[in-house]
Amino acid sequence: MFIDRALITIKAGDGGSGITSFVHYKGKVSGGPDGGDGGKGGDVIFVADQHLSSLADYYYKTKYVAENGEAGGSKNCFGKSGKDLILRVPLGTVIKDRQTGGIIADMFTDGQSKVVLTGGDGGKGNARFTNARRHTPHFSQTGEKTETKQVILELKTIADVGLVGFPNVGKSTILSKITRARPKIANYHFTTLSPNLGVCDYYDNQFIVADIPGLIEGASDGAGLGIEFLKHIERTRMLVHVVDVSGVEGRDPYDDYLKINAELKSYSKELSKLKQIVVANKLDVYGADEKFKEFKEKIGRKHKIICVSAVTGEGLDQLKKAVFDVLSKLPPLKPLEFEEFNYVKPDRLEYEIFKEGETFVIEGTLVEVLKRNVVMDDMHSLAYFHKVLRDRGIIKELRAMGATDKSTIIIGGEEFEFVD
Repeated sequence: MFIDRALITIKAGDGGSGITSFVHYKGKVSGGPDGGDGGKGGDVIFVADQHLSSLADYYYKTKYVAENGEAGGSKNCFGKSGKDLILRVPLGTVIKDRQTGGIIADMFTDGQSKVVLTGGDGGKGNARFTNARRHTPHFSQTGEKTETKQVILELKTIADVGLVGFPNVGKSTILSKITRARPKIANYHFTTLSPNLGVCDYYDNQFIVADIPGLIEGASDGAGLGIEFLKHIERTRMLVHVVDVSGVEGRDPYDDYLKINAELKSYSKELSKLKQIVVANKLDVYGADEKFKEFKEKIGRKHKIICVSAVTGEGLDQLKKAVFDVLSKLPPLKPLEFEEFNYVKPDRLEYEIFKEGETFVIEGTLVEVLKRNVVMDDMHSLAYFHKVLRDRGIIKELRAMGATDKSTIIIGGEEFEFVD
């Protein structure tokens, strides 16, 4: 199954919690603190892989979570960091944030990697909270929790040449003759249900050719299969427009030529500006010569025309030469130009105070950090908690907002009496 678009949910690993531990030895029940830090959570990393051609793996499984960091240990032992989650995607995959539509990465070259989500930091063990006044802290820090994100994976085929044209005009046959690709070929419409890629050898040079299926009149508006594959042409450097000049399908070659170009222009004006070679195919069919003359007169000198018979192979060498001559004058393929979107960890010092009568609710990222650092049933931990509120100016701000000894302060779901 060919899948060129997928919506998946990803989550980096949570950080491991630090632990509260004390040295124990004969004659001393509780020695100094020796609780170690927790390990960092695993990252979510996307890697471009040239051996993949579809996003089918992400069609059946849509949720991916990196490994969490392990908790710290006694004797100041650090917890093990969680394993990074490696997600491999085909070349040409564009990764977008679902909520904003921002482009995170364009996986353009083989082996390219992008850290999309960073794992949570490990919590500190109680050994890290000792100071001149606090010799035996009975609290430690929990690991940082990470958020779940949704990303869109969109595959845009990377190729030098895009074969376009109505169904059953011989694109797949031409691809099979000028490259080593072996697409499914049959004498009915929509035999090709996904873009096929092949590498064409021309003496000591090579170029990549993509057979873009499903283009019919109205494709840019959603008719047929065309709208599903028009985006794969955006990556190409030039187009080879294949036209059936035999008329065996009962269609007019020139009319087909106009309709396909109209669809390209309707989808994207940039596509209509791509260098184009027209291939007049099926010249081996009886009566095709006369129809070709009419077609050539109507086309004029707008595009170079190559006469071929995909079945017999006539004219294919000339086609390869013509394509190479055009490509040699065009700039190489480049990744998309975009303003990179990145997931960033929020500012840990932000907070906001809401007043509801005699109740004051404090919310924000600072609260989340305090929840990680504070153990509510430990005297030393609560003293640290009060010190942070005072140093950050929160106590002063509460007093300015009218907080009194009768006021209730809610922080992280916990209720406290206001004490200045």
